[in-house]
Amino acid sequence: MNRLKLKFAPVKYTSVKYVTVAGIAAFAVLAGPAAAGAGAVSPHGSQAPGAAATTAPRPTLTAKSTVGSVRAWHDFHIYGVSHHMRAGTRVTLQQKQGKRWVSLPASVYTARSGAYNMRVKLGWKGRNSLRIVGGGAISPVIYVTVR
Repeated sequence: MNRLKLKFAPVKYTSVKYVTVAGIAAFAVLAGPAAAGAGAVSPHGSQAPGAAATTAPRPTLTAKSTVGSVRAWHDFHIYGVSHHMRAGTRVTLQQKQGKRWVSLPASVYTARSGAYNMRVKLGWKGRNSLRIVGGGAISPVIYVTVR
């Protein structure tokens, strides 16, 4: 790996008494392309052309319901697929109660393919906002009306 070696020569100017921020910024701009060629990351967050990308894709979850409306305490299923997540990751059902998301006692593990299928019974009448969480991912909100 190439290392950037900088040598500083002493400044013999008598008119320069203080180092300014502009001077430091000018030095950083001049030294920036040399440092970027050595595989460093630029200060703007993008990587240099020679550097390898090492960021992993973010995990995601999908969620769908088998029904849009159901009678209280009757079974229905919520199913979906996880992406960029290990097989066997535990996913949990959450319900919005007021302004909070509350985890319900309904959870399953994802299959080897990333798919999951969860049996659900709801008794809270009205329009229920539901989502699936697990593995660092949150699914989009799905709505089920309980009558």
